[in-house]
Amino acid sequence: MTHRFRSPILLAATVLLAGAMSFAEDGSAIYKSKCAMCHGSTGTPNPAMAQSMGIKPVTDPAIKALTADQIASTVKSGKGKMHPVAGLTDAQVKDVAAYFKTLK
Repeated sequence: MTHRFRSPILLAATVLLAGAMSFAEDGSAIYKSKCAMCHGSTGTPNPAMAQSMGIKPVTDPAIKALTADQIASTVKSGKGKMHPVAGLTDAQVKDVAAYFKTLK
């Protein structure tokens, strides 16, 4: 009798897990959807955006020196002309900051 219930429970758990995973965004996807329009897909903004907004490329020594926590703080609170990025959980902010640190 327990065998009869095991399959539906296992199926339901699998479907729920797969659904949750499909909605999860990693740092790369979040960066592409929320950050790349200003910071560039590779962390190098286009020259006009860099000049008008004061955005430095990831290769700039000041940007390279930032920690992931400092980047996360900027994402959450904003800085200069950059407004805070709305609609992200703390985990997503951490993921996007970690991804930004990987850009060369």
